Amino acid sequence: MASVIEAGWTYLITHFSDFQLACVGSFILHEVVFFLSGLPFIYIERAGWLRKYKIQAKNNSSEAQEKCIARLLFYHFCVNLPVMLTSYPVFRFMGMRSSLPLPSWKVMSTQILFYFIVEDFIFYWGHRILHTKWLYKHIHSVHHEYATPFGLTSEYAHPAEILFLGFATIFGPAITGPHLITLWLWMVVRVLETVEAHCGYHFPWSPSNFLPLYGGSDFHDYHHRLIYTKSGNYSSTFVYMDWIFGTDHGYRKLKALKTEEEVAEFKEN
Repeated sequence: MASVIEAGWTYLITHFSDFQLACVGSFILHEVVFFLSGLPFIYIERAGWLRKYKIQAKNNSSEAQEKCIARLLFYHFCVNLPVMLTSYPVFRFMGMRSSLPLPSWKVMSTQILFYFIVEDFIFYWGHRILHTKWLYKHIHSVHHEYATPFGLTSEYAHPAEILFLGFATIFGPAITGPHLITLWLWMVVRVLETVEAHCGYHFPWSPSNFLPLYGGSDFHDYHHRLIYTKSGNYSSTFVYMDWIFGTDHGYRKLKALKTEEEVAEFKEN
């Protein structure tokens, strides 16, 4: 497996420059992973499949879904891509490389774990700030236009928010100067995580059922159902920041009530 990956990487660095791979390559990879992971949830919702796993009964209209896709494409090309192009010199200055040898899995996993910790901390405080009255009204309310989220709404936001919270995602890699393949792996994992958190479904195989402290779709869906300062659940991937600062009390209380109702119903049957 390692030799196949190395052979594929050799092809890439032979035929494309560092700039092309880091900027255009990263953008293409992001678009492919994002839309391939997010679009299926639109069709699942429209077809009414897997309804028993849907968190909210309400469905989004086709017009709302199409509006989301159109805005996303505009934001991706007019905000995300320019950011990738302009941030390239910073990553290069901090030591990012694409040359062989590739980093070991141990190095990549350690760096990505560090990125998760950094991203969770910065995102929590940034997200919490966006839920103050003025910032919510003028910026973050765009993301909350979809009270019933679906996968693609994960990146539907005001351009200012894209830059503000996007900083949380790129800060870890920016200060460590990773190999480009590590940056790509981090981007893929982060995209899949945020799409899952907004997908609107809680499956038996959802990561939150197996990973301690992982938020996931059920945790974040609660955040979208409530009005700005009262929502809580501000965490990105792992929920320890909400637990430490007590901003998940409403969600935990609701979960406890649901558990009590399920137990009572089970006893009656």
